[in-house]
Parts: sequence; structure tokens; C-alpha cells
Amino acid sequence: MPTPAQRQAKQPVSSLLAGPYGHPWHPILVTVPIGAWVASLVFDVASHLTDDPGFLTRGSLWLIALGVIGALAAAAVGFLDLCVVPPGTRAFRVGLLHMALNLAVTGAYAANFLWRRAAQPPDRAVGAAMLALSVASIAALAVSGYLGGMLAYRYGVRVADEDTQADGYRREEKAPEPS
Repeated sequence: MPTPAQRQAKQPVSSLLAGPYGHPWHPILVTVPIGAWVASLVFDVASHLTDDPGFLTRGSLWLIALGVIGALAAAAVGFLDLCVVPPGTRAFRVGLLHMALNLAVTGAYAANFLWRRAAQPPDRAVGAAMLALSVASIAALAVSGYLGGMLAYRYGVRVADEDTQADGYRREEKAPEPS
């Protein structure tokens, strides 16, 4: 039987803003920065493997920008999801750490974008220090993703309760075929 705190953490602050019960917006929005930043790292590495790295360097820059914009959108609705988790609980502490890591990663990528715009020649491979910042940022993002998974899959934050989940496993009775 779920506790009142568990029931509270499953309900949205606002269905319109945070997503309806059992279907929050945050998990779908996080795919934008994750995908953009992983792709930017692939472009960064690939820029060292070609004779004409300019298109990869420019592509990586704009993937970083897309990721920052997506991360801000994901952070806004993620914050709304955190608001329903009762303070003082382990789930809340994990949520705060998840949020702090994601904000730090977003800040690192915003700084990386500005640094590249100011210092990176657009026709050369991505600089080693910029590449290292991207690798460190992806590593921190992976840790944060683990914590986000813990919030959803271990603590059930914004996940439908077990009775609602059980509806998806009930066998439907087939209607008799007409003779």
C-alpha cells in the first residue's frame, strides 16, 4: 500500500505544465539534450578523423546549442516534478542531486558553446580542451541519468501506481465470433 508521500510524488503539480498522471513531460524532453550532446561528442571526435573537419566542428557547435535549449525545457518540467516529492525524503535528496548535476552540465555546455564561438576556428578540428570538457560533461550527464532512473524506477516519482499499471496486464476478453 503506497504511503501518502508516495501518492503525492506520483501526482503532477499541473497536468498541463508537467504532464498528466502517469505520463510526465520530463522523460521525453530529456531525450533532446542527451541526443544532441552525445551527437556533438561524436562530431567532435570525428572532426579529428577527416581532412575537412569544418562541417563537423560547426555541426557540433549547433548541437551543443540545441542541447542547452532542450535542457532548459527539460529542467523546467523536471523542477515541477521535483516539487511533488516530499522534502526530507531520500527521493527528494536524490532529486536535488539529479537537478544540480543537470544544471552543472547545462552550464558546462553553455560555457563550451560560448568558448567555441569565441576561440574555435570553424574550419579546424575541435580543440583538445573543448573535447575534454564535452567528455567530462557527458560523464556527469550519465551519473545524473542514473539518478533520474533511480527516481522513476526505484522511487516511482511521477509513475502511475501499481493498480493503474495492472490495467495494462489484464487480459481482454474476446468477443464471441458471429456464427
